[in-house]
Amino acid sequence: MPNPNTVIIYVTEWCFDCRRARKFLDLHQVPYEWINIDRDPKAEQYVLSVNRGMRSVPTIVFSDGSILVEPSETQLANKLGLNRS
Repeated sequence: MPNPNTVIIYVTEWCFDCRRARKFLDLHQVPYEWINIDRDPKAEQYVLSVNRGMRSVPTIVFSDGSILVEPSETQLANKLGLNRS
């Protein structure tokens, strides 16, 4: 059974911001599911539907249903309740 606090992150392999977000989540030990929209047509359709037809990645979905698109590390830290120092 998946962790209910797992973040879902929709990405592409070539996206620098996706790799940056992954590094941030790994550093802070945030559980996540990494979904490559280039390999998953349903995931790509989801990203298009929540981003007004744009393939904006990373699109990050949180357990409360909220979404951040192309967030900065500060935005991620704030959303996850992490203190930045």
